[in-house]
Amino acid sequence: MSLRSYFLSSAILMGAAGIIGASGPLQAKAHAAEVSGQPQPLPLPPALPTARDVSYGGTITLNVNATDLQRHILTMQETIPLPPDVSEKGGDFILLYPMWLPGDHSPTGTLDQLAGLKISAGGKQIPWVRDTVTVSAFHVQVPKGTHQLDVSYQLLTPVSPKEGRVVMTDAMVNVQWSAVSLYPAGYFTRQIQFKPQVVFPAGWSYGTALRSDGAQSGHTVTFKTVSFNTLVDSPIFSGKYFKKFDLTQDDKVPVTLNVMADRPEDLAATDDQIKAHRELVHQANLLFGSHHYDHYDFLLALTDKLGGIGLEHHQSSENSGPRGYFTKWDKTFAARDLLAHEFTHSWNGKYRRPADLWAANFNTPQRGSGLWVYEGQTQYWGYVLAARAGLMTAPQVEDALAEVAAVYDGRQGRMWRPLIDTTNDPVIAQRAPQSWRSWSRSEDYYSEGQLIWLDADTLIRKLSDNKKSLNDFADTFFATNNGSFVTSTYQFDDVVKALNAVQPYDWATFLHQRVQDIRDHAPLDGFSRTGARLTFTEKPSDYIESYSTLRHVTDFLFSLGFAVGKKGVISEVLWGSPAWQAGITRDQELVAVNGEVYDADDLKDAITAAKAKSAAPITLLLRDGDSFHTVSITYHGGLRYPHLEGKMDGLGAILSPLSGKISVTDHKE
Repeated sequence: MSLRSYFLSSAILMGAAGIIGASGPLQAKAHAAEVSGQPQPLPLPPALPTARDVSYGGTITLNVNATDLQRHILTMQETIPLPPDVSEKGGDFILLYPMWLPGDHSPTGTLDQLAGLKISAGGKQIPWVRDTVTVSAFHVQVPKGTHQLDVSYQLLTPVSPKEGRVVMTDAMVNVQWSAVSLYPAGYFTRQIQFKPQVVFPAGWSYGTALRSDGAQSGHTVTFKTVSFNTLVDSPIFSGKYFKKFDLTQDDKVPVTLNVMADRPEDLAATDDQIKAHRELVHQANLLFGSHHYDHYDFLLALTDKLGGIGLEHHQSSENSGPRGYFTKWDKTFAARDLLAHEFTHSWNGKYRRPADLWAANFNTPQRGSGLWVYEGQTQYWGYVLAARAGLMTAPQVEDALAEVAAVYDGRQGRMWRPLIDTTNDPVIAQRAPQSWRSWSRSEDYYSEGQLIWLDADTLIRKLSDNKKSLNDFADTFFATNNGSFVTSTYQFDDVVKALNAVQPYDWATFLHQRVQDIRDHAPLDGFSRTGARLTFTEKPSDYIESYSTLRHVTDFLFSLGFAVGKKGVISEVLWGSPAWQAGITRDQELVAVNGEVYDADDLKDAITAAKAKSAAPITLLLRDGDSFHTVSITYHGGLRYPHLEGKMDGLGAILSPLSGKISVTDHKE
């Protein structure tokens, strides 16, 4: 029976069973519906097999050709040995394309880019049929006696940002194994073994958490056999201009900063800059008192061509930064918490993980109820570790925290939506642009979560007379089973228990109020306990200047209520702000201010001049598609940028480097 006949027969039989099996009132209702001509639903196809925690048996080999840079195409060859029961009997064998990717918290698999799928056995092509419900599943009707499948396909990666994230340029390639792999259904992915191989462009170097098996032929590198979980968790950066920096500490566990760039001059790092990255590893080891990797590879692309990315992995990062990351060190510091953030995820997110974010395979939906810990506390430690390492100064981090406090305290969406509900946003919005982000809220569990953990840290310090802090929580909660790679899951009560072990308090209520309740204001008690308070001045902080330069935006959020991006395009409008009251929306182009062609400095001058109560409204000419319209905004508040003022001793203590040394014999259980 052909695969298409199999599905058709199944549907007919299931439909017939539904009719023949009906009796009495049900039969009468069905007959009445049929007579009246009303449609009835067809039965769904059979469910996919449930993943089992048993060994798949054979090892799948996967070859990726990453050399077609001009057309941005990755080409794959996969050899899949079949289980004995499938070989003996033949029948329906299902291959899955990964969709639910760890770290994305949503079904973001690039299934739309998969093309050219051909499956054969013994030189004969075998037809496949896509599942009509789970469209990432491919049914293969395997002939009896078949022992392996030979599978070929391509990934048609975006040729420009208009189609999606660019992963291939003339100088670099980002291979994400989830995008270039098919795997058999019915098994935990940790139980499926892969032997990966990559063909790189001539002369290029690469970085990855994978390790070569020593076999290299020309530009082809073969890596050691790993589980599919480990493979998906070990992306590759490969580039024409590439440099490696050793960050290994006294514990002798190898840590490497792998940097690729659009141009060779972007790789010119100074000794002091690398020293700060080496100190990041040292400070993280002191904070967490453990590690859950036997080597770690930071992957950093300095580029304006490769698509931006910030993704965590157990033994590597996967990040992009500005081209001036090293060469314009004094101007790019607003991007330098990123590596600290992703490194923290090795402990928080990859090793310790909310139970509902763990899944048996990459096609099982995940739930993000614990993301305020997974991402929120990681965001907190990212800033703290950046300061402790010297990647950012303490005043720079304080300015960054002021910006976070101002944004989330003024977020109007908190009037209707609790923070916990934003943990669903990766699935709801999948990080698509939002017209009114300040009202709908977005993934606020990141930065508002950061404020919650600052609140908790300062409260622990206060209650314990500075004998304890959130450092102690990190040292116990994330430091279990030092050296273990096995994910350790947790739930809300486990977090509460760990906090109480550090400092007794009603932490359940503390967290419920901040995470699950609707609250008028962001949790800013962490600032007041340190002696700092949020205020606004007419001068932007150095952090805002750095952030604005990196993002190509000019910030008027706390005055008129909007931000302006490239070419004068409005990138955000705050709900309820003067701009919102005037009917301004994002994506309109700001053409003129008070009759003069728009210039950011001129608008700043106009806002300052309008401080006088007798001043005329500020007049803005806006272009919306092919239409132009003028709005007048009556505003006398002047320029406003967030700052912290008061005693900074408390924040200074949090951001100060830890002292000590990690011994190679240190081991926590």
